Amino acid sequence: MQQNMTRASAERRKMTEYSSSKKIKPSSDVVSDVRQLTLDELIRPRQTEHSLSIDRAFPEEFVNDLSRQEVFNKHLFRPNTYLHKWWARRCGSTFRTILKQFAANHECRDYYAPGGLEGMTVLDPMMGGGTTLHEAIRLGANVIGADIDPIPIVQARASLTQVELAGLRVVFDRFFADLHDSLGPYFQTECPTCERTVDVQYLLYGLRKKCACRNVVQIDQYDLRHEDDATISICPESGKIFRNQNRQNTAVETLSPPIGTVGATANLITKAEKECPSCGQKYEELLDLPFYVRYTPIAIVATCPEHGNFFRSPSEEDLARIKRADERRSELDFGPLEDFRVHDGPKSGDLLRHNVRSYLDVFSSRQLLYLHQAIRQLSDYKGIDRLTLGMLVSTSLEFNAMLCGYKGWYKRRPGAIRHVFALHAYSFQYTALENNPVSPRKSSGNLQLLFRDRIERGRKWSVLPVERKIGEDGKRELVKIPGEVDDGVEVFNQTDLVRDRSRFWLIQGDSQSLPLDDHSVDVVVTDPPYYDSVQYSNLAAFFRVWLTRLLPDEAEWSYDESDSAVATKATAGVSNFMRVLTGIFAECGRVLKKQTGRMVFTFHHWDPSAWAELTLALKSAEFRLMNAYVVYSEHPISVHIRNLNSIRHDSVLVFALESNG
Repeated sequence: MQQNMTRASAERRKMTEYSSSKKIKPSSDVVSDVRQLTLDELIRPRQTEHSLSIDRAFPEEFVNDLSRQEVFNKHLFRPNTYLHKWWARRCGSTFRTILKQFAANHECRDYYAPGGLEGMTVLDPMMGGGTTLHEAIRLGANVIGADIDPIPIVQARASLTQVELAGLRVVFDRFFADLHDSLGPYFQTECPTCERTVDVQYLLYGLRKKCACRNVVQIDQYDLRHEDDATISICPESGKIFRNQNRQNTAVETLSPPIGTVGATANLITKAEKECPSCGQKYEELLDLPFYVRYTPIAIVATCPEHGNFFRSPSEEDLARIKRADERRSELDFGPLEDFRVHDGPKSGDLLRHNVRSYLDVFSSRQLLYLHQAIRQLSDYKGIDRLTLGMLVSTSLEFNAMLCGYKGWYKRRPGAIRHVFALHAYSFQYTALENNPVSPRKSSGNLQLLFRDRIERGRKWSVLPVERKIGEDGKRELVKIPGEVDDGVEVFNQTDLVRDRSRFWLIQGDSQSLPLDDHSVDVVVTDPPYYDSVQYSNLAAFFRVWLTRLLPDEAEWSYDESDSAVATKATAGVSNFMRVLTGIFAECGRVLKKQTGRMVFTFHHWDPSAWAELTLALKSAEFRLMNAYVVYSEHPISVHIRNLNSIRHDSVLVFALESNG
């Protein structure tokens, strides 16, 4: 035993050194050895006394079948948890199954049986997207969610607070009508057939570049839409839009100005053209200009009540509308410009490398008018009404910035927007898309569609949740869960938390020090951040700068990102990941009930450093592994592993306190 411990200590030291230096690339054998060492170090013999169901077994195959269905459509399976953008969400079906194992009544452990956790307190100290809270409150538990970042706090409050949908619809209709009255004239165009003024759906822009001899406008491709009987394309010389039908070019309209009306005269090229055929120089982006000015409009998409959907090049009046918005840009007061400064980071550094120094610059003037008007109007609303509207406007920014791209040429997805974080990073488009957030017609990323999908659909689901059941023939069946609701009553202290069922307490702050009584929590269920991921805080700044103004009193919007449990540069050989997780695990040990308390979390890493540091953090916090199970992750890999020696994919790890007597 002593020999094993000595070997374990040596291996931990070796991997900690690797974590610090990053000079040694570990082999697959080393990865496997370290992962197994983690389990060897943490496993404890099963005891009959105080042994729980989840210590002995877990329905892995059942969870895997559900996860395979949910993983690509999480927002449809759990619509009430998807009010606002967040990253690295886990499957709700996996967490429901985990929580079901703690039901005292054996019959309530059935996945499709309502409730089962009444009278229990569940904690998620790294709540993120709020999956644990939503799943546990449905089962009747009282829940505590904590996070250092304010966005998870306000999202959970907005989606868990009990509210009548009909009332929210009235509030939204009023809010939207006022927005449209103020902003509608900026987002209009004329039908090329009848000249009727209609609301724009979106505008397409090309990226301005230059070489030694000319200016160009670069786009993804000349085709704008592939239809059943034709292709709508843009002419690279004139900028006019035409329909190529039966191999004959038929002009859609002829009232458009040539490309280059905005800015210098330019030729239209595709992204495949990297350098000028005349001078041989590579085309360069105009980095000395504000980001939104680097794009010039090339096409407008809208719908006429009489003549249907149409594409057209921007007319003089269209360009005048854009100019009027640009003239108002300098009048908009959002507070100190320093508040919008882009700080260097693993993801935001991409903005700085493109000479984007302010988050204001990634929005067109019309988009800033939209934000300014929304902030003004929100002062007329209070409570859950303002919270819901503010979160809706914030989440709409993912579809309403000049970082959005266009993928509407695909026949199966006409008009679809490539949103800002489609790749979980900042992407810089050749064909950028300026959406119309206040269009009365529901379309991708505008307020009308987002209200339907994020609020109406979510609230309807919350009062009558629906699960999927997969038959032996593979067919899916929808199963309603009567008696469950995905909402509750917010409280602000532990005394009020335990007075009734389905109550929630949201704590913004460092989970290394929680205002909870010793040994008062039944279960901790969480999903630690990825070992080397910094998406959580760094990318979320895109939203925080606006939520600070949309919902100034809902959270503490400035916080110390160093308390976020993600791996940054190690200090004296100890990464932030290990330092913070050790503190959080120790705090979980303090608040967990001694005998029956369990901490369960998912962990998914191939990096041996992560497993080594996880071992150190858990050992330091005096946790022992009761069992480990394998579940389907984000990738289409079939997983059927039943023993600890073969863990190679996402794991559900079950822990108890070292001394649980």
